[in-house]
Amino acid sequence: MEDNTIISFAGVGARYENNPDILTDVSFNISAGSFYFLSGASGAGKTTLLRLIYHLHRPCRGTIKIFGNPTNSMSRDEITEMRHKMAIVFQEYSLLSHISVFDNVALPLRVRGMDEAKIKKLVTKTLEWVGLAKYANANPKTLSGGQQQRVSVARAIIVQPSIMLADEPTGNLDDENASRLMELFIQMNKMFNTTIILATHNSKLMETYRFPIMHVENHKLTFSGPTHPHISAKKIAPEIHDAGYFADLSKQFNDIGNK
Repeated sequence: MEDNTIISFAGVGARYENNPDILTDVSFNISAGSFYFLSGASGAGKTTLLRLIYHLHRPCRGTIKIFGNPTNSMSRDEITEMRHKMAIVFQEYSLLSHISVFDNVALPLRVRGMDEAKIKKLVTKTLEWVGLAKYANANPKTLSGGQQQRVSVARAIIVQPSIMLADEPTGNLDDENASRLMELFIQMNKMFNTTIILATHNSKLMETYRFPIMHVENHKLTFSGPTHPHISAKKIAPEIHDAGYFADLSKQFNDIGNK
């Protein structure tokens, strides 16, 4: 395994209880900082693959390594530590409706026991990043679908994950909001070097943004698309600002975290 390999599957199979295999003999290596689409029909195994990476489901055979460490024999504390370096964005947003947008985004930092002064600075910066600073005190239920999904992205990126798993995050969005969300993911990948696997049915999205594709079919995983992905020239949504902003944000994240 190469030094920069961040996710590795070797002969992995997965099933639920005594049912037939969902995935069979899946093997691949993914390098740190990569961006992959994950495609396949409903029920093909996309979500199962993401659950295996996040260790929400155990393989029935084979070996999975995350950050170079085999997950099969990890203790509960080791799994928790591993997950602190990862994040998941769901299609359903998974926001808590009884607390504000600010508190939803702050939640993973509070779980980690971070100082409230640092939390305030980081959440404020992150909400600015996704274009939702003015909605910090709003209830998530009052926001549009696109805005709620951006809150879920903010909650994920606030921990600066090394790995981001996104399960059909654009499934409930129109083309404009899907594109805006894609730009957020692309900037995360570029500026934070986040490894991203984004599951989607949206063929237009995969045609517009030329990233490699992992395709699940007949219990197997195949790869297609460019070896060195090229992102189509496209104006970034006004709320997202420019690349310089992200570089500055990344530095401020580190500065705040180290103080």
